[in-house]
Amino acid sequence: MFLPQSEAGRVMDIVWAIIVGFFAGVIAKLVTPGGPKPRGFILTTVLGIVGAVLATFLGQAVHLYGPGDSANFLAQIIGAIIILLIWRQVIRAR
Repeated sequence: MFLPQSEAGRVMDIVWAIIVGFFAGVIAKLVTPGGPKPRGFILTTVLGIVGAVLATFLGQAVHLYGPGDSANFLAQIIGAIIILLIWRQVIRAR
């Protein structure tokens, strides 16, 4: 059974965000020095996805990307690095 184009496109957008978010999270974890580093596949993926969403939101806010466009891979990695640094500060404060 095939999904209508709009639903299939949304599902693929979510799958793509998870895949790109995972790689962005892994690269951000490898690039940033110090600790504590997030452990586990799920946390790395979540931090990467949040970073990708942050990069897209900020890019749309300053009109680098149009509505419905997502940030490029480098911007998503930078967003993941920002989220990772924020995560470290929150964890370190505990």
